[in-house]
Amino acid sequence: MDFSNLIQTVLIYALPVLFAITVHEAAHGYAARHFGDQTAFMMGRITLNPLKHIDPVGTILMPLLLYFATSGAFLFGYAKPVPVNFGNLRNPKRDMIWVALAGPASNFFQAILWAVFLIALVGFGVQERFFMEMARAGMLVNLVMWAFNLFPLPPLDGGRILVGLLPWKQAQMVSRIEPYGFFIVLALVVAGVVGAVWLRPLMSLGYSAINLLLTPLMAMLR
Repeated sequence: MDFSNLIQTVLIYALPVLFAITVHEAAHGYAARHFGDQTAFMMGRITLNPLKHIDPVGTILMPLLLYFATSGAFLFGYAKPVPVNFGNLRNPKRDMIWVALAGPASNFFQAILWAVFLIALVGFGVQERFFMEMARAGMLVNLVMWAFNLFPLPPLDGGRILVGLLPWKQAQMVSRIEPYGFFIVLALVVAGVVGAVWLRPLMSLGYSAINLLLTPLMAMLR
């Protein structure tokens, strides 16, 4: 493992990752507060301070260990979840959809902002490789978080959205998976199922949507 390459990669990805996880978790808290649950607010988790959302094991140790163990071929990590008491929401079954959706939506919005940053760099003739790589990393990290968190299995956001959309009987059946959901998702990730069936197709769709959305901006800066 080339130590200088590792340092360079960490520096390129550090800011995009910090923004991605911080805004994602804060968005859940803001949405929960909007719909009636003050839990995250009272615990000081509705904040853009990344230290409040970083999990020492899931955000730092696990990704680093996996990076070294797989030479960068496989990475996995998680932030400290924002606490939400769905029973406090004004309409728990409906509002949990919006609370869950807030996180991935914030990542997709950030991916757009990083794409705008990249287009601006190219449009104004800035050739600094570090910033261009950071912009690409910002798009990649946020689209991965957007797509991965929408996977329809609790405790991921997509699972919570699914529970909110399903009729009560089916919703209760799906919600019972949550205590084991993390291990099921991890196994599916390791087996390559999530990447092949869900992550790559959804990310491809995300890149295409952003490209279509920003086509007028690219045309203006040419």
